[in-house]
Amino acid sequence: MKTLLIFGVSPKLGTGYQVLQLAKQTYPNWRYIVLVRDNEFAKQLANQGIETYVGDATNALLVKSLCEVAGLDATIVTTLGGETGNYKAQRVIIDCAEQTSIKQMILVTSLGCGDSWPTLSTKAKQAFGYAVREKSLAELWLQTSTLNFVILRPGGLRDGEMTQHAECYYQQEVHGFVYRIDLAKIIVDEIAANQFDHRAYSVVDPSLKVTY
Repeated sequence: MKTLLIFGVSPKLGTGYQVLQLAKQTYPNWRYIVLVRDNEFAKQLANQGIETYVGDATNALLVKSLCEVAGLDATIVTTLGGETGNYKAQRVIIDCAEQTSIKQMILVTSLGCGDSWPTLSTKAKQAFGYAVREKSLAELWLQTSTLNFVILRPGGLRDGEMTQHAECYYQQEVHGFVYRIDLAKIIVDEIAANQFDHRAYSVVDPSLKVTY
């Protein structure tokens, strides 16, 4: 039985929530552990049979205890982001995973991170460059860790019904959008297939029209 330890599930029902719900629907026998910040939301998830804890991912003692609860065979999924990029929390998660011998992690960042920084327009760098730089630090911390990992850099995230046309691109310049549910499917499929190849992939859906 696989165990997923997910960081980034919130009442905003973003990518982390989509991953949790899709995985639970597809693989009901897997074990799910999440850390959230909202007490009422935690109760809703607990009622779904999900092991739910309330706290902040920058709390190293809490994160380490969750890693221990999950066990060394768990897979960590972190979709933390926001305006700051949440590097501090990402570093805590990676460090705690190493300390507890967890070996697998999927990190969701964004287009423009790492070696894809030059593909961002000047306008984009001005708008959210700080968060992209913080996420890039998280990528580097993971890449230089002992973990087996996959990094996913989605394009512009949108809400919509699954198209199943989202694709991963390795070392290619791409631009575009992707629905959160399609990104979630890629994450769940990679976990199910144990595809942790130490690479960073850009993720966009070429069937979605790019508009500015």
